Amino acid sequence: MKVLVVGSGGREHALLWKAAQSPLVDRLYAAPGNAGMAALAELVPWSGDVEALADWALNEGIDLTLVGPEAPLVEGIADAFARRGLLVFGPTQKAAMIEGSKAFAKALMERYGIPTARFRVFQDPLSALEYVEEVGVPIVVKDSGLAAGKGVTVAFDLHTAKQAVSNILSGPEGGEVVIEEYLEGEEATVLALTDGEAILPLLPSQDHKRLLDGDQGPMTGGMGAVAPYPMGPETLRRVEEEILRPLVQGLRAEGVVYRGVVYAGLMLTGEGPKVLEFNARFGDPEAQALLPLLQNDLVELALRVAEGRLGGTELSWREGASACVVLAAPGYPENPRKGIPLHVPEPPEGVLVFHAGTRWEGGRWVSAGGRVLNVVGLGQDLEEALGRAYAYIPQVGFPGAQYRKDIGQKARRRR
Repeated sequence: MKVLVVGSGGREHALLWKAAQSPLVDRLYAAPGNAGMAALAELVPWSGDVEALADWALNEGIDLTLVGPEAPLVEGIADAFARRGLLVFGPTQKAAMIEGSKAFAKALMERYGIPTARFRVFQDPLSALEYVEEVGVPIVVKDSGLAAGKGVTVAFDLHTAKQAVSNILSGPEGGEVVIEEYLEGEEATVLALTDGEAILPLLPSQDHKRLLDGDQGPMTGGMGAVAPYPMGPETLRRVEEEILRPLVQGLRAEGVVYRGVVYAGLMLTGEGPKVLEFNARFGDPEAQALLPLLQNDLVELALRVAEGRLGGTELSWREGASACVVLAAPGYPENPRKGIPLHVPEPPEGVLVFHAGTRWEGGRWVSAGGRVLNVVGLGQDLEEALGRAYAYIPQVGFPGAQYRKDIGQKARRRR
């Protein structure tokens, strides 16, 4: 088989690494990929035009395409491939609206009784600001559209809340803002494979969204993740029955067959799990933590999803735990420095390195983005996994690198 992975980050490197282990695969491609992925796949120059990539895939005879990032899904890449008779692992444009529009997702949750925070949606700045004044703080302000994981403000004072509303709605083309009640609890992630009927939850995981230790600093695309997160069987059952199943069945009732990965970002409240957000793809960096633990053939799983035959499939997981620590460029997330020389030594047993914002230039690695490297430690338990990841990081030559020293500490406290 010829398999294409779409995307260029650490998540896509992890997908490619896992796909390369499949005996079904003869050739791997990545569009556009990154320099770290070049050892596994042929890199395909790509400007982001989904129709052009679909034409290339048809001409090249690509048998299966795995889509990593949200933007091409929201732009309709799965639809473009399907029109050409090509198999794609990723939801259609309509299905991807669960991530492309938070307002759409919240309305869907309301229709099908999926537990989530109370909310209001606004396009008019004055009405939104009046609502903030009325309900007070703490409050959560979200950009309804795609924001690369950085469009959420948890405001504990009115000034911050109002500024967030203004930032979202004051552009020349307007915008849409979702204002939610503040939920107390601990955040966790459950991803699930689905072909529109069968639902196959993956191990629970936990992302670390803020830049600094102690969940301080600005929101980022994710600074690290651990898996499995100790959620408990009853909570997991509720996530599947009260959240994932109503979502997939609700979409199907509205004529939308969801095939791909559903990402449920959750708050574990005193009343049970509630949805913070839905995403239409693997999480980044959750995928980097989960895929090394998955023992199934990823390509076979993706084929079952794309062809609508996931029913009866069982997942098998490696014993132990994994921990992903993201190394980000100085200045990230606002203004990451590029072109910093990197030294990336061969990782020891039990450590993996997935590239994200890197480039091979003049015979060496250099930084080429915000989140640059993902260091993943594997172990018999979370302590061993964290120990291996953090023991390797000082060997990496990356002047000014930002990374959190407390990845996995919340999960350790829950054990």
